[in-house]
Amino acid sequence: MSCDLRQGSSDERAAPPAGDGSAVVSIVYFSSYRGATAELAAAVATGAARVPGVAVSCISTTEVDWHWARLHASDAIIFGSPTYVGGVAARFKDFIESCAGDVWVHRLWLNKLAGGFTVSSGRSGDKLHCLMDLLVFAMQMGMIWVPVPITGGNYSSQGSEADLNRMAGYLGVMAQANIDEPAGQAPPASDLQTAALYGEHVAWNARRMVLGRALLPGGLQPGPPSVGVPATLFDSLPEAVSGTRIPGDRQAE
Repeated sequence: MSCDLRQGSSDERAAPPAGDGSAVVSIVYFSSYRGATAELAAAVATGAARVPGVAVSCISTTEVDWHWARLHASDAIIFGSPTYVGGVAARFKDFIESCAGDVWVHRLWLNKLAGGFTVSSGRSGDKLHCLMDLLVFAMQMGMIWVPVPITGGNYSSQGSEADLNRMAGYLGVMAQANIDEPAGQAPPASDLQTAALYGEHVAWNARRMVLGRALLPGGLQPGPPSVGVPATLFDSLPEAVSGTRIPGDRQAE
């Protein structure tokens, strides 16, 4: 599956009919340099698409303003960023901060499933810190995080680079791409297969969640989705401009 979701109306990618247990899974990612993160995103999408009754889409953060309706309609959102200097890429952080208005204030993504993946050229590269960035963002939005379901590979002398989850990541998918190899060669097949397995796992859980929600409605619910690009924090909370303290740990500056 390609992760090129081209510009178009939100209606073209509306959610499946409600009530039949169908689920919507979206992958939001930023990829640059050699395109390794886009390769991972495509693998996650391929895995999610294996699950019957699941509609899957990939959305680059560079085109996210065309697809907010799709994200609001999603039952699961999987976030992806390369690990740059031990954290998420700055342009992915721009996407995170664009959610600090409507999405955060009105809890638009409350109870959605969340997950994450990252890649760096180093074996470690502080990838865990990048995944923690994604986790904390999801928690700020009131989402429910899904970990990698399998144990780490390549733990012993009998293991190999071909093992699934060779980086032994549990919080999310960790991949490694040699800096001198192009997309298509790096990340290796084992990392892409791990990403596909993770996408499938999240998608199955999204379907279970949709079916369970139909059987047991109630509890705290997200606010009504906004239309178009989400409002900024100041637009969502006009009183903040006068210095009024706002919910949580955010304060007008």
